[in-house]
Amino acid sequence: MDLATELRLLEERARAQIIELKTSSALQEVRVQILGKKGQLTSVLRGMGGLAAEERPRVGQLANEIRDKIEAALDARGKVLDEAELEARLAGEQFDVTLPGTPVAVGYQHPLTRIAEEITDIFLGMGFSVAEGPEVETDYYNFEALNLPKEHPARDMQDTFYVINDLVLRTQTSPVQIRTMERLSPLVPVRIISPGKVYRRDDDATHSPMFQQVEGLVIDKGISLGHLKSTLLAFARQMFGTEREIRLRASYFPFTEPSAEVDVSCGTCGGSGCRVCKGTGWIEILGCGVVHPNVLRLSGYDPEEVSGFAFGMGIERIAMLKYGVEDLRHFFINDYRFLRQF
Repeated sequence: MDLATELRLLEERARAQIIELKTSSALQEVRVQILGKKGQLTSVLRGMGGLAAEERPRVGQLANEIRDKIEAALDARGKVLDEAELEARLAGEQFDVTLPGTPVAVGYQHPLTRIAEEITDIFLGMGFSVAEGPEVETDYYNFEALNLPKEHPARDMQDTFYVINDLVLRTQTSPVQIRTMERLSPLVPVRIISPGKVYRRDDDATHSPMFQQVEGLVIDKGISLGHLKSTLLAFARQMFGTEREIRLRASYFPFTEPSAEVDVSCGTCGGSGCRVCKGTGWIEILGCGVVHPNVLRLSGYDPEEVSGFAFGMGIERIAMLKYGVEDLRHFFINDYRFLRQF
C-alpha cells in the first residue's frame, strides 16, 4: 500500500471515529491520538523518507490537506457536543431569573482630575487656551527667565529637586508661560493657562513633593490689576459659588510687581468667622500679580508697550477647600472608601 492510500484510509477512519464521539473529553483524546506529535498521522508520515524526491511534494501536500480536513471535522463535532452538553446542563438546573446579578464595580473619576477639568473649563469659557511644557526644566526657564537670580532662596536645594547640572524638576508651571511668550512675542493678546505637575521638596498634611498647579497669564496692551481682580472674582464665583467674594493682600513674588495673595470668603460662615477660616472670614486660594517688566523683556516683550498679569493655584488646595478635605495626602493613598465619596 502506497503512502497516499494510507493517508486517505486514515482520513476515512478518523471521520467515522469522530462522528461516533459522545463527549468533549473523548473528542480531545481522539484529537491527540490522530494529530498529536506521536499520533497516527505522524506515524504514517514517517514513511516519507522512502519516497522518491519527486513524490515527496505531492504526498506532503496531500498530508496537509488531510490534516486540515480532520481538524475541521473535529472542530465541527466539538461545537455540536458543546451545545448538547450545555443544553443537558441547563435542563438539569433551575434558575430564578428574578435574583439580582453579580454587582460590577464601577470606577470613579479622581477628585483632582475633576477639579482640574472644572478649572480648565472655567478659564476656557473666559477665552483662555491651554499650554503645556516639560516637567524637567532648565535652570533658565525655571528661574532666571522668571527674574530669579542665582542667589535667590527659592533655588536652594531644600526647595528644588535638581536632576543634573542646570536641569531641575520644575517648581511651578511658570516656565510654560515663558516658553509661550518667547514663541508668540511680540504678538498680543496672550491668554493661556498652564496646568500640570510640579515638584518641591516638601511633605506634610498640606504639602506634597509632587502636586498639580494651574497658572494663568494674560499679556496685552493696557492690562492692569483691575483686570486681574475681575478675572479671579469670576473664577471664584464659578468654582465656589456666586455669593463668594475675594480680597487681594499685598505679597511678594520675584516675577510679578505688584504681587498679591488672593483670599476667598469662607463658604462655611459666610465671612463672619469660624473654625474653618480660623475666625478671619477668609481662606487663601492662590497667588497673583502684574507681570514684572524684567520678565516681559526676557521673553521678548516691551514693557513700555504691553503689560500683563499672572496667577497660580494648587489644584489640591482648591480640591481641599471645595470638598472639605483636611489632609492633602488622602488624594494620593488610593483608598477606595475615600475616592468613592466624590
